[in-house]
Amino acid sequence: MEPLKNIIIPAIDIIGGKCVRLTKGDYNRIKEYSQSPISVAKQFEEEGAKFLHVIDLDGAKKGETVNLETILAIAKNTNLELQVGGGIRTFESAETLLNNGVAKVIIGTSALEDKRLLKRLITTFGENRIIVSIDVRKGKIATRGWLNESDMGLKVFLESVKEAGVKTIIVTDIEKDGMMNGPNFAMINEFSGNGLNVIVAGGVSSQKDIALLRKNNLAGIIIGKALYEGTVTIQEAQNDLARRIIPCMDMKDGRVVKGTCFKELKDAGDAVELGKLYSDMGADELVFLDISATLENRNTLCGLVEKIAKTINIPFTVGGGVRTVEDIRRLLNAGADKVSIGSAAVKNMDLVREASRTFGNQCIVISVDAKKAENGWKLYIKGGTEETNLEAIEFSRMMEECGAGELLVNSLDRDGTKKGFDIELLKKITDTVKIPVIASSGAGCLQDFLDVLDKAKVDAVLAAGVFHYGDIKIQELKNYLWENNINVNI
Repeated sequence: MEPLKNIIIPAIDIIGGKCVRLTKGDYNRIKEYSQSPISVAKQFEEEGAKFLHVIDLDGAKKGETVNLETILAIAKNTNLELQVGGGIRTFESAETLLNNGVAKVIIGTSALEDKRLLKRLITTFGENRIIVSIDVRKGKIATRGWLNESDMGLKVFLESVKEAGVKTIIVTDIEKDGMMNGPNFAMINEFSGNGLNVIVAGGVSSQKDIALLRKNNLAGIIIGKALYEGTVTIQEAQNDLARRIIPCMDMKDGRVVKGTCFKELKDAGDAVELGKLYSDMGADELVFLDISATLENRNTLCGLVEKIAKTINIPFTVGGGVRTVEDIRRLLNAGADKVSIGSAAVKNMDLVREASRTFGNQCIVISVDAKKAENGWKLYIKGGTEETNLEAIEFSRMMEECGAGELLVNSLDRDGTKKGFDIELLKKITDTVKIPVIASSGAGCLQDFLDVLDKAKVDAVLAAGVFHYGDIKIQELKNYLWENNINVNI
């Protein structure tokens, strides 16, 4: 099984049986955080961690496992999936760990110096239990506890490990390690897209760093010092990276409706009851769109918004008929967490700028209604009934520049068809913007959700009919995605 994508992996480095952090890999710059790595591991687990990165720094320096007893105690006393490195330079040392509760071993120096060992480990234990660590200092590969440097070039080494059968690598910029000044994004971009599952380490200091790393489609992000210093929490980090499942309630005449390509609308139930049901079923967020408000030139149904907000305990986005900053304020006061702006954003881009400044961009979602044209995708407004002269991809870029916090992308060609999301459209947009993108329109089966999350790099998936009519259950979808290596909140 391939690794999950974008997982958060807290780190424990051990020296003398204690939990420590180095700065730039310097053994003379040690900061002790706990005398009990086991207690730290348990704390990480209580905070929601499912994985743990453990490095035996004594072992890395000495060339053999030193803190074995402590490592095996962590494996025995937690349910965390451990990946362990540091001084693993013989088959026997790897075997001891893998046969005693450790899920994966990390091979560093030996991957450079003993390719036969690397191949033997993969042959014996499988490609998914062996990770190669590539520790980089100023463009050079560091070895033996980061104390030495190799003359082998990075590209040559990458080809070498791929040839040996390696599927997953950990990339660390030593100059960033422990510095709390952000990852080396340029280096990470170089390693992305090389056919390997890439886990990154070094420099993560904030939720913003994590959000920026999300677009690299990484296998995982290792966080150390930021967790110990309290600038990042495991739960917040996981929430930032987990893909979101969002039911959408399209409203007309106070009832939830669903049609095909915004036509032939059918009743799908009571909004308050349905909203509570989705909240209880484990949806990550809920979207409420008053689809006739703009056409009827009226405000969104604030009273109904307030009733729904009182019955759910998940983030709530509301849209439809939003024209002014006061409209946004009214919806936020009624209980919405975010407000979606559609037609008004096209007619008055200053509204997006002002709303973002007034309420923060985390509150502002822009609805992008797109339809395939001869050259690209045309942008539509007024519930998909009126074509504009704008191109949807360019409009998405403009909205990001105006301060939008998120894009909700609707394919007018796919809406209600159950033929799958418009992956081509969505990938064009995710390649263009850095802000989160929600994929909407076209979901018909579990595979459709997997395909768009895997191929288009969207941050969330939204659907209506398949949820309203019970074709797909929220938890069923989450379990399916998790089993297929997509990081979701279970």
